[in-house]
Amino acid sequence: MASPYNPERVDRGSKEKDREDEHNDRSVDEELSITTVKVGYLMKHSRQKDFAKRGTFPDGVTPNGLLFQRLSFEKPLLPQLEDVDIILHKATDEIISVDLRDSTESSNAITYTKGMQELKRYMEQHVECCVIDPLDKIYPVVDRLKIQQILNGLEDLPKGRCCCIRGPNFLKVDDFNDPEMDQRLSAAKLSFPSIVKPQVACGVADAHSMAIVFKSEDFKNLSVPLPAVAQASMDILAAFEYVNHSSRLFKIYVIGKKVFYAVKRSVPNADILTKMAIENGSSPLIFDSLKSLPTSTDSLHGGESSRATLDHFDIDLVTDAAYWLTRKLHLTVFGFDVVVQEGSNDHVIVDVNYLPSFKEVPDDIAIPAFWDAVREKFESMKI
Repeated sequence: MASPYNPERVDRGSKEKDREDEHNDRSVDEELSITTVKVGYLMKHSRQKDFAKRGTFPDGVTPNGLLFQRLSFEKPLLPQLEDVDIILHKATDEIISVDLRDSTESSNAITYTKGMQELKRYMEQHVECCVIDPLDKIYPVVDRLKIQQILNGLEDLPKGRCCCIRGPNFLKVDDFNDPEMDQRLSAAKLSFPSIVKPQVACGVADAHSMAIVFKSEDFKNLSVPLPAVAQASMDILAAFEYVNHSSRLFKIYVIGKKVFYAVKRSVPNADILTKMAIENGSSPLIFDSLKSLPTSTDSLHGGESSRATLDHFDIDLVTDAAYWLTRKLHLTVFGFDVVVQEGSNDHVIVDVNYLPSFKEVPDDIAIPAFWDAVREKFESMKI
C-alpha cells in the first residue's frame, strides 16, 4: 500500500518565502531551458533496467535539462567520464568485501570491483566533478554500528506530538559465548526477543542474513553467516532492540528536498514470534530480510493496533528527521525504515540505505522529484 507524502507539506514557510522561492524557481527554470547537463549513470544491469522501465533514464532531455547516458565498465572508462557533467552511481552494487575489524571510518574499508576502483581514482583526482554521491558519504550506511551512532544524535530533535524519533537500542557482540551476555544486554536496554544482524549492512552476500533470538543461549548456537573477509573477527554482529510495531513498516524516501513514504507489512509482534519459536523447537528464527521475513497469520488479529499505529505515525516528526539525516549524511537520495512502537509511539529508525528504488512512490511523482534532486545537486556544486 503506497502512501506518497504530499510535498506541499514538506515546504513549510511564510508566504513571503513562498513568493521568493517562486521567483527563484522561475530564474532557475529560465536557466535550465538553455542548459543541458549530461548525467552518466553506473549501476548493476537489473537496477538499470528497473529504473529505465519506469522512465527514470529517458532517451531524450528531461524537462529540467538532464540527458542521461549509461556508463559501462566494459569499455574504457575515462573517455566516457570526460563526456558527462554528473556521475550517478550505486557503488554498493560494486562491493567485493568489507573489512570492519578496525575503527576506521573511511571508505578504504571497502574493496570494490576493478571498474569501481578505477572510478574511485578518477573521482579522487577530479574533486571538482559532481558525484551523486561521494564514496565517503556512502560509508556510514554500509556499517550498521556507524549508522546507529549517528542516529543517537536524533535525541536532540524536538519531540513530535507525543513521541520521539530515535534509533533502536543496540549492542556490539564480541563473543557468542560471553558469560556476561545477559548483563551486557541489560546494560544496553535490550530484552528478549532481540534481532541480530551482521555489522555490514549491504554490498555482500550475507549482509541481510539475520536472526531473532529469544534467550542468551541462542547466541551460542547462532548460525548467521559472516562475510569471509571478517571471519577472523567475531565483532561484526550486533544485537538490536526488537520493537513491537503491529506488523507495520513505514518506508521513507528522501529525494533531494522532498520526502515521501509508503506503508508495508512487516514482522509480527514479539508474542507471536515467541509462539513461532516454540513451534520451531525454541530455536532462533533465522531469515534473509531481502527474501523472506518471519510472518504469521496470527498477526492478522491486530487490526485495531495496526490502525492505531497508522494513526500515530507523525509525518512532521519523520520529515524533521529526514532533513536532519540529510545534513548529517550529505546524501542526495536515500531511504530509511521507521516502525512505530506500540505503547510509547516512539518512531524507531531500523534501517538506512543509499539510492533506494523508491518504487512504492508513483512514478509520476517520484521521477520528476528525482530529476530535480539531480539537477539541484549539480547547481549547488557551481556555487
